[in-house]
Amino acid sequence: MDLGKICHNTRTVVGRLKARGIRVTGVTKAVCGHPAIAQAMLDGGASGLGEARLSNVKRLRQVGMTCPITLIRTPMPSQVEDVVHVCEASYNTEMAVISALAVAALRQNTVHGIILMVEMGDRREGIMPQDLHDMAQRTVETPGVTLNGIGANFACLSGIAPTKAKMKALSGLANEIEGQCGPFLQTVSGGNSANLPWATGGHATGRINDLRIGEAILLGIDPITGDQIGGMFQDAFTLVVEVIETDAGSVPPCVGTVDPSLARLRLVPDTSETTRIILAIGSQDTDAAGLSMPAGTILIGATSDHFVMGTHDTTLSVGAEMRFNMNYSALMRAMAAPDIQTNFRENRSPPNARDVDGPSKHPALV
Repeated sequence: MDLGKICHNTRTVVGRLKARGIRVTGVTKAVCGHPAIAQAMLDGGASGLGEARLSNVKRLRQVGMTCPITLIRTPMPSQVEDVVHVCEASYNTEMAVISALAVAALRQNTVHGIILMVEMGDRREGIMPQDLHDMAQRTVETPGVTLNGIGANFACLSGIAPTKAKMKALSGLANEIEGQCGPFLQTVSGGNSANLPWATGGHATGRINDLRIGEAILLGIDPITGDQIGGMFQDAFTLVVEVIETDAGSVPPCVGTVDPSLARLRLVPDTSETTRIILAIGSQDTDAAGLSMPAGTILIGATSDHFVMGTHDTTLSVGAEMRFNMNYSALMRAMAAPDIQTNFRENRSPPNARDVDGPSKHPALV
């Protein structure tokens, strides 16, 4: 993990959105709340952190991080006491959970912030717009909690991209809630990394003043198109894997399998022109389909603990290392895998500008 590049990516996003009146909440869920990465986001100007799992929040607090942390997934009722204790606010969709949070907050002599998630088309989570006013009013009337804002999500479950019309509608809902319920909404969170093209598009941003950014900071890409975001690094993370077997002989074609699902893993046919190698990693460690294959290599398949490749590089031998970039799914699983060692560079100096749009001169390891 190259912390300098993560800090640079954060600073780039923060700078571009600040000019539009939008702050950045750095999302650390894909890296399991890794404190060093969280600090790099904060050093880059993130106004606070967003997490989906309470265990990750506790990890951040245990190392002494005092910045605002918001739980961006609706809390589990069994965890409301801990949520109130370690999080300033949480995203919510259920009145029963909000009521439980309120009881916990009163017990702890504090007030917990509530951000109501609105369903705007992605169908992952959220309150239907026609039900939002009633939920907001009930939240305002509940002692122990305060209505801090509303938010929406896009391009996760259904792949629905944010649009100007949807963002305008979310701003309108914020105005309506304030008119009906009274309190000013501190946060109107328009979504995640998928919102960046909209947010930097030059048109009016309305009431949207927060985006929850994880993937764009970590990987430097647009989640919708997969394209590199200009001026940002795509190689802040590198997966380094060791070769444990090589076979220079030809590989016979697969004539039958006992499990039909194995055939789907064979992304390309075996050929006698390639050397077959096995790496010490598998589906238990990462998403094989989410690794970028080096030039001259092909993915043959993966099992729980083997990654089988074909390569034209005849110099690879047992013990050699291969390096891969990862997509969001592969990074998330690799960071959670107990058998993958994480190493990081702590150089926070600004990267050389010519490195941003070209290959990195410094290998980064995960």
